[in-house]
Amino acid sequence: MSDSHEAHEAHEGPIKTPKQLVWAVVASFVVPIIVIILLVNYVALGDKTGAGSRAMDAEAVAKRIAPVGRVELKDASDAAAMKTGEQVYQMACAACHNSGAAGAPKLADTGAWAARIKTGYDTLLNSALKGKGAMGAQGGGDYSDIEIGRAVVYMANQAGAKFAEPKAPAAAASAAASAPK
Repeated sequence: MSDSHEAHEAHEGPIKTPKQLVWAVVASFVVPIIVIILLVNYVALGDKTGAGSRAMDAEAVAKRIAPVGRVELKDASDAAAMKTGEQVYQMACAACHNSGAAGAPKLADTGAWAARIKTGYDTLLNSALKGKGAMGAQGGGDYSDIEIGRAVVYMANQAGAKFAEPKAPAAAASAAASAPK
């Protein structure tokens, strides 16, 4: 009989009393809940972004919400800093007007410029400032109206026009003040 008693004890589990059973049931519910709470806190704490992502950095956010345009005031009376017509032509106009790209009249092509010159300086300047056809406003550059006017005069005069180069506002004002009345 002792053999059957030993066999019966071998099949018993670690829980031998009702008190141990209650503790095992409580632990089987409480321990997983505590583990879940700890995992949620671990994941939720801190500022975690995706690997290689800087989309939420302060600099990136500031760049996205920055105003689209801004106003820059330039002193038009600073004649020394103003570019000549040839300089503006070389920097902004030559790319298209040297090769005739997108229908642009080539520099010094009297046939292509003749009809344009007949419209007058003001019409040519307006086209250059606002853009015409494939040409963007100011030829895509960032120049003062006087600098664009100088470039227009330079190109038109190369094709036979006799336009006078526009003067800087300060020079025009001082010339008007010194003129005899």
